[in-house]
Amino acid sequence: MRSGRYIGVSAGYRLSDEAQWPAQLEDGKAAIRWLHRNGGRYGMDTGRIAVCGRSAGGHLALMLGTTADQPSLEGPVGDQSVSSKVHAAINFFGVTDIPALLEEGGDIDRHETTAPEARLIGGSVQENPDKAKAASPTTYVSPEGVPVLTVHGTADKTVPYPQAKILHRALQKAGVENYLVTIKGGGHENFGNVADGRVWQFLERMLYRRRVRVSTKTIDCRH
Repeated sequence: MRSGRYIGVSAGYRLSDEAQWPAQLEDGKAAIRWLHRNGGRYGMDTGRIAVCGRSAGGHLALMLGTTADQPSLEGPVGDQSVSSKVHAAINFFGVTDIPALLEEGGDIDRHETTAPEARLIGGSVQENPDKAKAASPTTYVSPEGVPVLTVHGTADKTVPYPQAKILHRALQKAGVENYLVTIKGGGHENFGNVADGRVWQFLERMLYRRRVRVSTKTIDCRH
């Protein structure tokens, strides 16, 4: 970012046409463990790891931020002796509560087996409530979770804006530091870099412990 004090790492993971959940989380955790073991060789401070993603990547970033070092979720990929802990999570319009999608509308029929979440868990959401819940970040929210920044547009028809509100309320209830930046009129993937400044504020505050205020003022992307 602008300070030159950040290193970016892009980690690939198996998509739902290759493997069902929780393969994606297992791949993400393996990548974090690799960073903890090897990051120092590349000048990384592995005590300051933030994960960030957009849409499906946002969902995965949230899962990594809420499930660190839980044996039942670590999976068989990578070095199991190393921690999968991260220190902050940034979620750009990711799904947070899969069962709630059934009632939220949008441009996808979440009751169909062709819906993204159905392909992820291997069946329709309404017929697989336990799998849907197990793949939802809100299921794992606890006071031990890492700080979260969520950026979401009010006109998102792919991942409806109420998903962001559900997560925000759950994190508040658990006492987890979190910030919701609303993009008024923003759809899915269509508001560019308007929130970059908020991301910088969040990272400076969470990773470097600077006394930076993270603004949650609504951004109107229609102008």
